[in-house]
Amino acid sequence: MVTELSKEDEVSQIKMHRPHVVILGAGASIASFLSGDKNGKKLPSMLNFVQVLGLSTMLDKAGIEHEGRNFEDIYDQIHKDANLVSLRLELEKTVYDYFNSLEIKDEPTIYDHLVLSLREKDVIATFNWDPFLVQALRRNGMNGRGFKLPRLQFLHGNVKIGYCHKDKVTGALGAACSHCNQRFVPSRLLYPIGKKDYHLDEFISEQWSDLHKLMENAFMITVFGYGAPTSDASAIDLMKAAWGDKYSRSMEQTEIIDIRSEEDLRATWEPFIHTHHYEVHSNFYDSWIANHPRRTGEAYLNQYVEALFIDNNPIPKDSDFPELWDWVDKLCEVEERNTP
Repeated sequence: MVTELSKEDEVSQIKMHRPHVVILGAGASIASFLSGDKNGKKLPSMLNFVQVLGLSTMLDKAGIEHEGRNFEDIYDQIHKDANLVSLRLELEKTVYDYFNSLEIKDEPTIYDHLVLSLREKDVIATFNWDPFLVQALRRNGMNGRGFKLPRLQFLHGNVKIGYCHKDKVTGALGAACSHCNQRFVPSRLLYPIGKKDYHLDEFISEQWSDLHKLMENAFMITVFGYGAPTSDASAIDLMKAAWGDKYSRSMEQTEIIDIRSEEDLRATWEPFIHTHHYEVHSNFYDSWIANHPRRTGEAYLNQYVEALFIDNNPIPKDSDFPELWDWVDKLCEVEERNTP
């Protein structure tokens, strides 16, 4: 009787057709770009947002206290005050321009490894405004190898993504709608206010609707660097509705990549965890995605359904792009042969 499965055996299998859903928060971008972007620009958290983006002078001039305050609280205060509309618009333009100026590093990053490690059936849903995920998908998907990469959902909008309201088509800013040939308009950025209504914006509403369908059918969710802040309570409710009763998810797995304590993370994500069916990692490269690239579903079935001992097949994180793409090619060749 077979009790072990080698990494070569895992690579040769294509038997999971349900999606792996990855939820990205600001912590994922911060972890992926600890030293900043290509030009050294830092990624802010809500705690150091004002300092990193240089908003102090603007806020001081308007008499807005910001020392030691979370940017979510600051913005919510400004948003609620009808007398501060001009300040809010100036603030939003500064934020948009900063994130729009960010550039991914030339060498492979965690985001490159992330998009290459998932298949077309999978999805990465991001709360982040920064362009790194889009830039990683673009350069890995347009390298001439024909890699089929995961879908992206932008739950709070994105500085590099646009939308055609006429034909309800999403695409890269600067490109044109394939139906009407009109340039995409920028997607709206959803800012951190106490109560968000995801249905007021057509683009964001569609992003959430698509995520709902994918989460319903997911075999695994990975939450990477998303802290589920109180200002996102409605987002958590939407994800809970999609995931459904956790006790009906007796075989699904929840994976969390975060530097917070396991106790804290378990409490935060308890509605998505069936008994012991969860894992916590502080490093992306310890995750299922990094250790079973493009075969997370197959590894899951082998370990949890077939009860087999499995070997890791980690993505070569120190390789340059040509070496990395050659390595991924071997997995994609198997996928092509097994496509109906």
